[in-house]
Amino acid sequence: MSDARRSRNMMTVHVIVNEHNSVYNRFLAELRDKEIQRDSMRFRRNLERAGEITAYEISKTFDYAPADVVTPIGVAEAMVPDERVVVASVLRAGLPFHQGFLNCFDGAESAFVAARRHYMENHRDFEIRYDSVYTPSLKGKLLLLVDPMLATGASVVTAYRELLGRGGRPRRAHIAAVLASERGLEHVAKELEDEPVTLWVGAVDKGLTPSAYIAPGMGDAGDLAFGEKI
Repeated sequence: MSDARRSRNMMTVHVIVNEHNSVYNRFLAELRDKEIQRDSMRFRRNLERAGEITAYEISKTFDYAPADVVTPIGVAEAMVPDERVVVASVLRAGLPFHQGFLNCFDGAESAFVAARRHYMENHRDFEIRYDSVYTPSLKGKLLLLVDPMLATGASVVTAYRELLGRGGRPRRAHIAAVLASERGLEHVAKELEDEPVTLWVGAVDKGLTPSAYIAPGMGDAGDLAFGEKI
């Protein structure tokens, strides 16, 4: 697979583990490992580390401007990011991943979308329900929508539209996930084909379970990070 793979509608998708080997591979392996997952603090920390590395990769696409930095000895020239960034995440699994992005973009604003799967009586089919959306203005800014798992892609697409409906249209957007399914990538690419969006994922798995969890995946990221929900 090339450094930047493209889906059928030509939306750019970066797959981090395919672009180069790095310590990200170890963090991802530990996130998948069912024994290491028993340590919820380590699971959260690995999500945070994945966010930091993804943020670093995305930062390579930013616009930069020259700046003079006064040191104790003189003046140094520097190129610094020239972007107004908003990091948005889908509660609750997105919180540690979100923090990883803030560790890199510490001047960024934040947005949050409270979303959940509502399963039908067959316990397999579901719809995405949104309880609330909190966002600053997105107009003219760079939106980073981060969610660890991109399974069917439905929640990310709806979250993106909800954020724009409340915050206005950003100059550009990046959607980031730790794991994605092939089906999820295709859905996002189709639904957002006319949007200025780039996708960044740690790795891509081919399968989805009947309950729409990524396979082999890593399980329910929210439950592993914060405990089972009712």
